[in-house]
Order: sequence, then C-alpha cells, then structure tokens
Amino acid sequence: MPALPDFDAHDPDEAHALGLAQVAEIEAAAEPLLAAQGLDSGTVGARLTALGQDPRWLYPNTDAGRAQLLADLDAQVEAIRARLPEAFRELPRTPLEIRRVPPSIELGAPRGYAQSGSLDGSRPGAYYINLADTGMWPRWALPTLTYHESLPGHHLQGSLALEAQDTPLLHRTLLMNAFVEGWGLYAEQLADELGMYRDFPLGRLGMLQSFLYRAVRIVVDTGMHWRGWSREQAVEYMQATVGLARAAVESEVDRYCVWPGQACGHKIGHVELLRLRAAAQSRLGARFDLRGFHEAVLEGGAMPLEVLDG
Repeated sequence: MPALPDFDAHDPDEAHALGLAQVAEIEAAAEPLLAAQGLDSGTVGARLTALGQDPRWLYPNTDAGRAQLLADLDAQVEAIRARLPEAFRELPRTPLEIRRVPPSIELGAPRGYAQSGSLDGSRPGAYYINLADTGMWPRWALPTLTYHESLPGHHLQGSLALEAQDTPLLHRTLLMNAFVEGWGLYAEQLADELGMYRDFPLGRLGMLQSFLYRAVRIVVDTGMHWRGWSREQAVEYMQATVGLARAAVESEVDRYCVWPGQACGHKIGHVELLRLRAAAQSRLGARFDLRGFHEAVLEGGAMPLEVLDG
C-alpha cells in the first residue's frame, strides 16, 4: 500500500504533494495487475479505460444483465458479512437492502451511494447502484464499490453511529466528510486485508483504481484552488491519469470548482486512519487489537480528523 507521509495534510502544498505521491505509488501497485492482463504499455489511466471496456468483464446492458449484477452484489455483501467478526466486536443491527437507483432519476444520480436507516429502526439502510448503463460497472470494479458503500463501509459506520444510544443525537447524525469518506476508502482496504480479493485478484485492481481516483482529486482540487490551475488544466490531468471519459471528468471538475476542499476528504481521511492505526500498532505491539481499534474509531460517530487524533 502507499506509504504514509508524516505531515499535516491540512496544508495545501503538502496536501498537493500527498496527492502526487499517492498517484505515483498507486500507479506502481497497479502495474503488475495490468501487465497480467496483457496491458503493459501506455499510461495506467489509458490501460484502466481499455480494461473497463473489455467485453469479458461487462454485464449485458439488458434487464437480465442488471438482474445478474444485483445478484452478484448480494453475494458480495453476504461474503464480506461472514468475515466481519474478525475485525469488529459490534456489528450493525440495521438491515441492509441493495437497490437499483430508480430509472426516473438515474441519469442525474451518482453512480452508487448509501442511504442510512432511520433512527427508530423502521427503515433499513440501502446501497443504491445506478444501472442506467451496465457498461459503467466492469465486474472487477464492483466489489470495491460494495465494500465502500455497504459493509464494512458506509452502512456499517453509519448504522453503528445511529445505534449508539449513549452518544448524543447530534454526534450520531453528523456527516464529517473526511471521516465518513475516509472510512469508506479504509473499508475497501480492510476488505482486501480480510482476503476478499484472494480468489479474484483482478478485483484488487478495482480497489487501486478507486484509490487513484481519490488521489487525483487531491491534486486537482489543490491545483485549482491553491496553485492557480485552470479548469482545462485540471480536466486534462484527471482524464489522462484516471482514464475516465471526458464528459465525466468535466462534470467532476466543475463540482470541485464550486466546492473547494470536499474532493480532498476521501483520500486524506483514508491516509489519516491508516496513520492512526500504524501509530496504535507501534505503541501497543502484541497488545494491539484490530477490533478494539475499530471500536475506538467508530464509537463516537463521525468527527473532525483533529478530534479523532486527540
């Protein structure tokens, strides 16, 4: 995994450097996986795009294809659910449902997202996936989305916060971007550490692509809002590095233009969680308990990273 820099990631110059360092290290980690697929030339972004368009990994863009995709998501959730006791002392009581984004709104909706359950337990949590075009979802990218949005990602973190009766209501419902989205990326890595990609190593490439996408966000956000990058410069860098379609990149960059800092939260939160875990392991040695660490991180609900570090 990428190295953990020892600096204050809230400084824009250092955040920019963090993004660039993460991009380089994630690209290096992706190289052997891409080469194993016969993709050994061109930029990592271009090769990810080519692999994402390979018919071998695509679901048919039909009702039957969508039904198979949803069934595969169900199987992924149940498989990771069985491994959660290895990493968590307490598991959410709130049920989870996997749902297609309603066709009436899917053209303007995100590709995938989580919806929390209700405070009184009457409404389950949901993991929504946009199926306007199944070509958005090569099979090797789907497990990472599942772990991010459902278990052990947003559904687990958000449900445990809502269910914590001893935590003040405000803290049970706060949505701190770097904490919540950092946990989502941490959950992707944790699934890897629990062995979820062991029988499907190409799925690990989906995790690395997710990390690369979020690292590029740091570079682009700080590039525009601190280093004077133009919108076009940001679009060109993101498209070349991640390999997304230009229309998708322009939409992303336009959001960063009007929402400074938000795009940095995912990867900076992830890096901070890894730093805190490494510090706890170093301090506790053989007494370190992964389940105890997760309990300490999650028991107070979402919070600023500075508070989590305290």
